[in-house]
Amino acid sequence: MNKPYLINSISEQHRLLGLTGPKHPLISVFRHEDADYASLVELQHFTLNFYCISIKTDYDGKLKYGHRHYDFDGGMMAFISPNQLLMKLDPGTKPPGGMTLMFHPDFIAGTPLATKIRSLGFFSYELHEALHLSEQEEVKIKDLFSSIETEYQSGIDRFSHEVMIAHIELLLQYSSRFYARQFITRKVATDEILVRLENVLNQFLDAQKGLPTVQQIARELNVSADYLSDMLRAVSGQTAQQHIQARVIEKAKELLTTTNLQVSEIAYQMGFEYPQSFHKLFKNKTNMSPMEFRESFN
Repeated sequence: MNKPYLINSISEQHRLLGLTGPKHPLISVFRHEDADYASLVELQHFTLNFYCISIKTDYDGKLKYGHRHYDFDGGMMAFISPNQLLMKLDPGTKPPGGMTLMFHPDFIAGTPLATKIRSLGFFSYELHEALHLSEQEEVKIKDLFSSIETEYQSGIDRFSHEVMIAHIELLLQYSSRFYARQFITRKVATDEILVRLENVLNQFLDAQKGLPTVQQIARELNVSADYLSDMLRAVSGQTAQQHIQARVIEKAKELLTTTNLQVSEIAYQMGFEYPQSFHKLFKNKTNMSPMEFRESFN
């Protein structure tokens, strides 16, 4: 694969989309029906040097991410952070609806948002993990986009930057709330992932493949690690790492009570490089050492 084309600035993105120049060099809002995606299609694969938050509606196009295509066929919201690889944009057969907010990292540099945004998992989600909005949620998000657009188009003063930062922070807070809602309300999809999660964990532990990482489990489930952790936190209060550790402890309890294996042998079988690490985790989770737990059953 050739090196991906880097879209380095918001001005360049406007040019590639056939839009007039941005009113502000570091932040912009555009409506999808005003854009021409032909130039992006020709790029084949590209990366952005800025944040991009999109609401897409009434769109039958596809965007290839890795080896899979993802449809934008309903009201949904996607979050792209700088340097994510995007490939083969298909503009579809009808004009897309929706809006996109773009802002450069320099726009939020030196603000608390610059640190906070790096902790938001949904900027690392894959495209098939997009946020699906209700009509009311879509209206609220579009209002915030429009408020940001109005602010930079009305003339910049000493308050403009803080106001736009505040709008972006509110936008991201609502996005976090709506994702938490989605994990719960899209129950069929969530339950299906939870069932597959247990099967994958059982396979790792039964096959003695070693202690699985969140990244390994996420790859097996075909979801991003951040999406898996955020989903589990929303439905169970545990992160993916905590969930894996809980299953490891369950398996360890089974081995401690049904076999005569030494604690060190169980530790190695569970994938711990050092028995001390297994001992520490077990005691932290059960308030008992492995030997104390075994003796309590004798």
